[in-house]
Amino acid sequence: MDKKNRNTLIKSFGYAFQGILTGIRNERNMKIHCAAIILVTMAGTLFQITAVQWCICLLLFALVAALELVNTAVEAVVDLVTEEKKPLAKVAKDTAAGAVLIAAAASVIIGCIIFLPYVLELLGKI
Repeated sequence: MDKKNRNTLIKSFGYAFQGILTGIRNERNMKIHCAAIILVTMAGTLFQITAVQWCICLLLFALVAALELVNTAVEAVVDLVTEEKKPLAKVAKDTAAGAVLIAAAASVIIGCIIFLPYVLELLGKI
C-alpha cells in the first residue's frame, strides 16, 4: 500500500471515529445504549460469563450501536433534504427507528436469557 492510500485509509478511520463520537455526544438514545453497554459489561465481569456469552453480548452491543448510528444518519439526511412534513420522510425516519427498537428489544430478551440464571443463583445464596 502506497503512502497516499495509507493516508486515505487513516483519514477514513478518523471520519468513522468522529461519527461514533458525534452520535454519542448528540444522541440521547446512543447515550442510553452506551450506559447499557457499561452495565452489561460490569455484570458480565461480575458473573464471569462464558466466552460464548461475551461474544453474544459484544455482537449485540455492536448491532444496537450501529443501527442507532444508521438511524441518526437517516434522520440527518431526511432533515437535510426537506423541512416539510412528507409521508416518505416519516416512513424513512420511523422504519430506521423501528430497526433500532427491534435490535434493542431482542438484546434485552437475550440479556435476560444470559443473566437471569446468574442473578437467580446469586439470590439463592443470599
